[in-house]
Formats: sequence, C-alpha cells, structure tokens
Amino acid sequence: MLCLLGILPAYRVDRIHCKQISLQLNFQGNTVQFDPLSPDNTAAYRHWRDSKQRAYENGAHTQLIELDARTPDAESLSRLLDACGRFNFVLYRLAEPALGDKVFVRELGQQLGLQRLDGNLCSDEDNITSIQVMQTGRHTGYIPYTDRQLTWHTDGYYNDPERTIRAMVLHCVRPAASGGENLMLDHEMAYLQLRETEPRFIQALAQLDVLTIPPNIENGKQIRPAQSGPVFSLDAHSGSLHMRYSARTRNIEWKQDALTCEALACMGELLNTNNPYVITYRMQAGEGIIANNVLHNRTAFSDAEAAEQKRLLYRARYYDRVKPLESPQ
Repeated sequence: MLCLLGILPAYRVDRIHCKQISLQLNFQGNTVQFDPLSPDNTAAYRHWRDSKQRAYENGAHTQLIELDARTPDAESLSRLLDACGRFNFVLYRLAEPALGDKVFVRELGQQLGLQRLDGNLCSDEDNITSIQVMQTGRHTGYIPYTDRQLTWHTDGYYNDPERTIRAMVLHCVRPAASGGENLMLDHEMAYLQLRETEPRFIQALAQLDVLTIPPNIENGKQIRPAQSGPVFSLDAHSGSLHMRYSARTRNIEWKQDALTCEALACMGELLNTNNPYVITYRMQAGEGIIANNVLHNRTAFSDAEAAEQKRLLYRARYYDRVKPLESPQ
C-alpha cells in the first residue's frame, strides 16, 4: 500500500492557526468534536485535517525564534507557545549562546508550563540530562550517550503511564565537529498521514497491547518491568493525541496481526526525508528544540578531539505538555 506523503516541498532548516487533536476542538470560532481514535472520517476531522495542513504551507514550522536568555520577552514566549500549538515543536536561538546553561533550560520550561521533570536512570542530580559521549558507567549501554545514529522514536516509550513524557526541551551547548543532525516529525502529521492512507491503521495502533518493550535487565537485576501499551492514545491530562513509538528493531515486540504489520510498514515509509513534513536541523551552540514529544531522531556524528569542544546537549523531559497560548480577551 502506498502511503500518502502530501504535496509540500521538503524542508531542510538553515537557520496559522491549527488546534490540537482532542475530543473537543475550536475551529473558526465554533466548537467541533471528533474522536481521533475512531476510523470515522467525520466533518470535524476533515476541518482539523485541512487547517493542520494549511499551517505547514508557508514553512512557518522551520522558523527559528530568537530569545534573550536572561529575560525572554512576552512576545517571544507567545511565539514559542503558538508554534508548539500548531506544530508541536519549535526551534529557538539565544542571542547570547554562552548563557544557555541548565538554569536557563529549567526556567524556560517553567515559563512554558513545564514543571514536572522526569528523573531517569541517566539524568543528572537535577533531573536534567547531559547528553554527551560517555566512555564509562551505565550510560555506555544506551545509544544517546554514543556517537551512533538514534532511530526514530518518541521519548519515554518504555515508561509506565504514570511517567508519560509529554514534552521536552533539548538545548545545544556545543555541537559535534560534524553530523549530529536532528530530524523531527509532528506526531499529529504522522497520525494524519496514516489515517489518510488507511483509517483502520489508527485502530490497529491504538490497541492496548500493540507495542511491548521487554524488561530492562542490568547485571542480572530487573530495573524496569516489561511495558505494553498503544502507539496512539488520548492523553487524560490534556485531551490531546499522544504517540508512543520506536523504530528500533531489537528489544521491542510488536503485535503480529496483519493490519498492525501493514500500519508499521506505512509508518516506516513516512519516516524518511522525502516526507514533506519532516524537517532536518543541526543545532549550533545556544540553539534548541521545544516539543510536545514529537517523533525525532539523530544522525551519527564525529566529535572534536579536545574535551572542551565535544558535543554537549542538555535534555529536560517533562510529564507536562507545553501550555496552550491564551486567546486574547
């Protein structure tokens, strides 16, 4: 089956107003409702689909928003919130890259409604993770802490529901000498493309046991049990569409019914750089990504020889979504 990729030009970033999928949407001043997990192609879904696609027509999702690290102004924060509301991610650049420390990352998250940080096995004591190549310790067993390619995924797909990752801030302190590009795809656009190809794919990927991550065993001890769940679900906290996915081929178990296999094959086609909604960006020092846990990956990279020049990113993962932009009264 041929997956529908759309007709936009592909965007590689060198440097509108859609509402979120939810049980209740506001469209052109009117409240409309639809169930994103139902295959019914309702009028409300078509309204949302058309407005979502129009938002991407002028390339606004590729724009970088300039920020003052000391005191981001209200207009810049509104632009960040607006972009996350339309595309589920936004790129930013600090006017003074040297000010992009962990304090900035934490305070930026707070101003966007992100309060509940996820502490995980490899996070630092402040629950913000330093992403860099590690030669020793437990980090060495996890690909983010190597220079190898990271496949497509959403963060925390192995977490239990109480620790669902809904948003993240990824800030670049130092880029790699070469490589290390990030590719991103708004998970709502992946949903839309799958649904337009075959509505039943959504049902298949909403099965409660469609994706299982086996237990995490370290030195013979279980540190995380097996975790099963859907790919697509409705987030109980916000009513928005949530996606849980990994393109990894090891340590992952997919339900083997025919429709799920077809849906995964289609997803595999969508997750390539020929998809017009995928953007590619290599962050420089002082730049970052804010996202409602969209699909993303990372290319392999080569690091500098000097320790003080090696790639370093700060990653903050949250149990909250980026707050919506308040409509003017």
